[in-house]
This record gives sequence, structure tokens and C-alpha cells, in this order.
Amino acid sequence: MAKKIKAVVKLHIAAGKATPAPPVGPALAQHGVNIGEFCSKFNEATKANEGFKIPVDITIYEDRSYQFKLHEPPAAQLIKKAMSLEKGSGTPNKTKVGKITQAQLAEIAKKKMSDLNTEDLEQAKKTIAGTAKSLGITVE
Repeated sequence: MAKKIKAVVKLHIAAGKATPAPPVGPALAQHGVNIGEFCSKFNEATKANEGFKIPVDITIYEDRSYQFKLHEPPAAQLIKKAMSLEKGSGTPNKTKVGKITQAQLAEIAKKKMSDLNTEDLEQAKKTIAGTAKSLGITVE
């Protein structure tokens, strides 16, 4: 028989740097989850994505066990890393901060494909291009 779900907690945690401090500790403690165990498992699973904030969905069951599902980093973070930018433009419609190629868009779209609501690479590229434009990046 399937376990009964008590709660689903959604957090954005720095990859490899989860600690029992807020926001992780308070969000999980109220549901009786072993916070230290979660932090060590999360840090182990996200070592490869250092430097990103990783969205995670934590499903907590009635017996205090849990499962977590990691998502890809947000598209804006992937674009900024590909462009070596600290942040996007404050006024994206007037001030441009860089240019991104179709090859870079395709690479980011392939990485984000599991989190997007499309299976078509061209549509995924358009979605990523929209995010790039909102950061003040010109798409070539």
C-alpha cells in the first residue's frame, strides 16, 4: 500500500550547502523530518551543481520518511553562467548586457527540458530566449 503523504515542501537551496539553519531547518522540523540526514543527502546529490540554487520538492510522509526531487537550476542562472554575468540588466528594454548564440540556447534548453512543459527543442529554445531577453541579453 502507498504511504500517506503528510506535506510537500518546495525550497530553493544552494547546491552542496544545505544546513539546518533557515530556510531548511524550520521548513522540515515542523513536519518531524531528520534535518541533518536530509542536509547530508541533499549536499551529496547536488555536489556537481556548485554555485547554483537548486529547486527541490520534498515529499514528507505520515511516518516521517521523505523523498526529494531535484530540479535543474533556474534558466536565468544557467544563462548568466553561460554568459559569465554577475546579474542581468536593470532596464532590459534599453540596456543590453550581452549576446547569446543559438548553440548556447540549445545547450541550456536541453539541460532544462525535464522542467519545461514541452518536449520540442525549438519551443524550449524560445522559452529560454524569452528569459534571456528579460535579462537584457540579445539573442543572435
